[in-house]
Amino acid sequence: MKKFITLCAALLLTYSNAMAGEKLNLKAITGGLFSADYISGINPLSGGELYARISSDGKQIVQYSFKTGKQVGILFDVSNTMGEKIDAFEGYQLSPDGKRILIQTQTQYIYRRSYKAVFYIYTIASRKLERLSDGGPQQIPIWSPDGRQIAFVRDNNIYLVKLLYDNAESQVTKDGMFNKVINGAPDWVYEEEFGFNKALTFTADGEMICWIRYDESKVKTYALEMFKGLSPARKQYSTYPGEYAYKYPKAGEDNSKPSVWSYDIKSHQIRQLQIPVDADGYIMRIKATDDPKRVIVYTMNRHQDALHLYAVNPRSTVAQLLIKESVPRYVKEEVIEGTIIGKNHILLPSDRDGYMHLYLYNMNGQMLRKIGGGNYDITHIYGMDENSGDVYYQAAALNPHDRQVFVAHRNGKSERLTDREGVNNAIFSTDYQYFINIWSDYNTPYVFTLCNNKGKTLETLVDNRQLRNKLASYDLGKRETFSFTTSEGVKLDGWMVKPVDFDAAKKYPVILYQYSGPGSQQVMNAWNSGSMGGGGSFEHYLAQQGFIVVCVDGRGTGGRGAEFEKCTYLKLGALESRDQVETALYIASQPYIDKSRIGLWGWSFGGFNTLMSISEGRGVFKAGVAVAPPTDWRYYDSIYTERYMRTPKENPDGYGDNPITRAGKMNAALLICHGTADDNVHPQNTFEYAEALVQADKDFRELYYTNRNHGIRGGNTRNHLLRQIANFFIEHLK
Repeated sequence: MKKFITLCAALLLTYSNAMAGEKLNLKAITGGLFSADYISGINPLSGGELYARISSDGKQIVQYSFKTGKQVGILFDVSNTMGEKIDAFEGYQLSPDGKRILIQTQTQYIYRRSYKAVFYIYTIASRKLERLSDGGPQQIPIWSPDGRQIAFVRDNNIYLVKLLYDNAESQVTKDGMFNKVINGAPDWVYEEEFGFNKALTFTADGEMICWIRYDESKVKTYALEMFKGLSPARKQYSTYPGEYAYKYPKAGEDNSKPSVWSYDIKSHQIRQLQIPVDADGYIMRIKATDDPKRVIVYTMNRHQDALHLYAVNPRSTVAQLLIKESVPRYVKEEVIEGTIIGKNHILLPSDRDGYMHLYLYNMNGQMLRKIGGGNYDITHIYGMDENSGDVYYQAAALNPHDRQVFVAHRNGKSERLTDREGVNNAIFSTDYQYFINIWSDYNTPYVFTLCNNKGKTLETLVDNRQLRNKLASYDLGKRETFSFTTSEGVKLDGWMVKPVDFDAAKKYPVILYQYSGPGSQQVMNAWNSGSMGGGGSFEHYLAQQGFIVVCVDGRGTGGRGAEFEKCTYLKLGALESRDQVETALYIASQPYIDKSRIGLWGWSFGGFNTLMSISEGRGVFKAGVAVAPPTDWRYYDSIYTERYMRTPKENPDGYGDNPITRAGKMNAALLICHGTADDNVHPQNTFEYAEALVQADKDFRELYYTNRNHGIRGGNTRNHLLRQIANFFIEHLK
């Protein structure tokens, strides 16, 4: 009888294993096996009825109807051109008159947002394809309003191409030089922390070019050592390493000196515009208006608590203050990025009342009305229909982890246009009669639907059914949400992923993942939530190894108003680390958790907060992994750091509390990973922290990735990194 029972059990186990889903593997995750279909390159066309996008094979620019979602034409096809021939392209930019297209090829990325490429001019009617310039790759080409001129940047100087004069090219500026002066494009720190790559514009009549000039000659240089490496191999460094040195202002150090200039295309006269700005202040944007006598220039003081919008005459050079936005602590970068200069109005986001709402001004700077008024943040502005007065936006109105699309009418009434909880985003037609809605939630990959401006779904464009069927064949759990209150009375929200075969009678090890940086959110009901996105694929992989994976957004993160986000001001890491420790204590109190086996990890700010948390003093973490972590804010850039900390001279105590000064209290098994060519969080951070651990007699492991930047990818790199993280936790927590 015993043998029979054993045989039955064996047969049952065999059947169970045969019926079980497939297991995840890191090669599949990092190789894109679970990547969702996503419509890229969508560009609403003038007139409102059509939009264009890049075809799925990347060979065409196709026109579609906003009414039906059906293809109605092909604007560009690499296989059907006259003149020049190309095999592929990465991006495009239609001319304002719709007659020509700039085609982007051979893209070479410089930093996060900047790149140079070989651009071609394509004339739709004749199918003629011709190079924009023969002088070398170009940056940030822009069309004149009439579509007859193109300005671009090359080697830090501005050039002009006139299409009606056989594409005649002329050089506008001549003082640009690497690591000294940049015309028309931001320097490294402006690009990274003010979120843009373009600092030039035509005036509305196309007769002048206006730009911001950045003099970075007095900014100190940081040098990264470069090696031969692999994928790609840099053969020039086969025997001796090389060096990449660039200007990087650290906290409290000299920034570049910005100024604003105009160029009269007919007379060739160059003028400096008289912009009121502090000696150590910032100039972060220049934008055209519909008035050729006006461009809008954004400035900010070094403390970043006062933003000014000036209307400037590019001929007389006189500036007039339109709007001053001043709030306690700091003006968020999203205010700069989100402000919309319309034909007759300016839309400005502001958290002046405690939550991010919108304020509508006329072009003379007079405030007309406020949009949004509840205890929730407006998180994105899509624009304003200036005929009807309707303003379209995204908001976290249902809860901090959800995003819906709304319209606010001129009479003050608002309507919700999306009906599914999760994260909804929108791309509107130019006349605001239609929009493409992109929706997802924790467990559902992106669904693209075509809607009218009442929110009615007209057509489903992409539903990712194949990916959902593929995921169904794997053993994946669901992300479960939860909330708790810390010992300090702070309510925090999170999600967790349990093993598919979770047994409440067992005790499980836990891995906490977090980012924790100012204004960020990881607890978002969206497909890309989690450390690697992709429906939490890495979290599901760890759950299949027997872990419960938890993510909690602590104080300083976004979606919950200004006070919750800005309470970390002048003391980055102090409250954030306490909240991760409190999370560990709460999780440890659950009956199915082994409180002696809790780990924590994060990347970038998340790496910083991992180090702060495992050195907080309460000893709740057995293991931690920090990837590319800042370890002393004196080593990080001026704009980001001073926004939240002011300068080291002004705030010595805030800067003095960091992972390096806490090294003696680090009390967990630790793995630190860093790319040796990280231009963002320099490897200096990990070098200095490692030395502090050595002198504190602390054991740890460190892992460096040759020639990799802050993203630590390329070749097999990302697969290797994730395997090290997983194996480290398996070793120390299981």
